[in-house]
Amino acid sequence: MKIAILPVTPFQQNCSLVWDEQDRRATVIDPGGDVPRILAEIERLGLITDKIVLTHGHIDHAGGAMALQEALQTPMGATAVPIIGPDQRDDFLLQDLAAQGRKFGFTDARDCTPAEFLSEGGTVKMAGLDFEILHCPGHTPGSIVLFSPAARFAFVGDVLFRGSVGRTDFPYGSSADLITAITTKLLPLGDDVSFLCGHGQGSTIGRQRQTNPFLQG
Repeated sequence: MKIAILPVTPFQQNCSLVWDEQDRRATVIDPGGDVPRILAEIERLGLITDKIVLTHGHIDHAGGAMALQEALQTPMGATAVPIIGPDQRDDFLLQDLAAQGRKFGFTDARDCTPAEFLSEGGTVKMAGLDFEILHCPGHTPGSIVLFSPAARFAFVGDVLFRGSVGRTDFPYGSSADLITAITTKLLPLGDDVSFLCGHGQGSTIGRQRQTNPFLQG
């Protein structure tokens, strides 16, 4: 598995390209914006995008999904690259992306209806690996985490950060739900599991168990 991280939008959100070196088929995770930059990196790396995955419905993670899908669509009526995820409980956010975009100056943000929502217990194949879906609400009601047992690696969106956790000061946020999701679903994955979060540097589950002030006591 190869990963390229592209911080996009003024929020410096970690958009990720995930691919298998052998077939060059790639997944784009959380294309929040700056679509021309994402496209340029896909071309530079010689990748073939087969899906777009969203971890949750916030503008900085999902705002560029529709524009990216349109740009990737090949001529002659070929099937569009599907957008999948997050959990259906974030649909109300995805249907408000254009309005969110106007507030923050995201000129290419469009409301988004995924081809498929993702639910806990399901899997998504990326770079030849099966990633398990974990529903981890609190930051948003439909936030998901993508975990590969084989790679011992997770994409956690804005659920967990290096030294912090996702914001919950939204009308639909819940700090209790977020901490419960982290302690019951992420920490049991194992201290050796590395993760990439939605903003900033990644870490390991073990390091966060020991040092993250939101997870102490």
